Amino acid sequence: MRNVNDTMPGAAADGLRDVTPAALESLRREARCAPESGIVEVVNFARDRSDLIPLWVGEGDLPTPEFINRAAMASLARGETFYTYQRGIPPLREALSRYHLEHFGRDWGAERHFVTGSGMQAIQIAVCAIAGAGDEVVYPSPAWPNFAAALELGGARAVPVALDFAPEGWSLDLERLERAITPRTRAIYLNSPSNPTGWVADRQTLASLLELARRRGLWIIADEVYARFVPEGMSRAPSFMDVADPEDLVLYVNTFSKNWAMTGWRIGWLSGPPVIGQTVENLIQYATSGVAQFMQAAALAAIEEGEPFLAEQRARADAGRRIVTEALAASGRVRMAEPKGAFYLFFGIEGYPDSRALAKRIVAETGVGLAPGIAFGDAGEGFLRLCFARSPRHLEEAGERLFNWITR
Repeated sequence: MRNVNDTMPGAAADGLRDVTPAALESLRREARCAPESGIVEVVNFARDRSDLIPLWVGEGDLPTPEFINRAAMASLARGETFYTYQRGIPPLREALSRYHLEHFGRDWGAERHFVTGSGMQAIQIAVCAIAGAGDEVVYPSPAWPNFAAALELGGARAVPVALDFAPEGWSLDLERLERAITPRTRAIYLNSPSNPTGWVADRQTLASLLELARRRGLWIIADEVYARFVPEGMSRAPSFMDVADPEDLVLYVNTFSKNWAMTGWRIGWLSGPPVIGQTVENLIQYATSGVAQFMQAAALAAIEEGEPFLAEQRARADAGRRIVTEALAASGRVRMAEPKGAFYLFFGIEGYPDSRALAKRIVAETGVGLAPGIAFGDAGEGFLRLCFARSPRHLEEAGERLFNWITR
């Protein structure tokens, strides 16, 4: 058998890394121009350090709990390895309905919930259903970059609206957001609690955005994956479910990843008006043909038995937030607003405007891995993101290293 490199002049000796310019040019522009992750760039720069404290990605350090793993293994033992319901197995969709009734007070029925292959796929389905070539979606920024990338891969345009930073907290100028709406706008995307800033939209902001969407005939894509990660004393963040009617044009994105330490499982859900059910099912069918049944069994266990574990996750994040904010505030050279939700601290250091260079320098000199703010859009430049859903011991060590580096 001939080595494939023999058929590709100029290809790298160890594989196909060096695609010929002609092959690259023949790809769709949207695919060719998909941005490299600014977070992964820093991860690759220093992932092999022996003293690394990795606070750059959006996950905790606890593995999936055993009761969830057992549910998946029991499903496998029953031979549940065949194609199954595209919209999700009925017991899981019914459990999602009960979950929303218990925590959001909305008894909207199982037919509103669709199981997806991750929260990311829920976003992909939402944008595929709503926006295409020539369309626009407006969103507050800094923001998780995967949303804009998913939208633009389909030929639409993501239109960022900068949040305002103040030491008291980030805020959204609703008039500025409305000015960004054009005749091509199809939706407003809102991630609250926010990754990376920790900003949380209050009920009045959500009501105003819903009124704007109704008036302009727009969809809302409500990314509420961090809704349960709020400071002690709160049960959850405000949600569009608090202000919307069942027939409103709102698609809710959620995931099992954050609440139940299931990032690697790739399972989430999308909620919306039942009338769109067949469309959502079709989009799932043409993307993945559904989520594996044993994974759905694990998700069902998470929903039905996972509140104590989620309480543990929330308590660890609350403690982590206090550890890192106190350590960095003590340096006297950090600008930040204490996060009101999610599990990230978004902060800048005096005299360092280039966040990509700064993230690389910090990990090289301290071993603390942080995500550069520019990875979250131009409005994030000058900031760094730190994930504090981690062991208190690791966070205390990271806080000490960062404090010493900043104040040296």
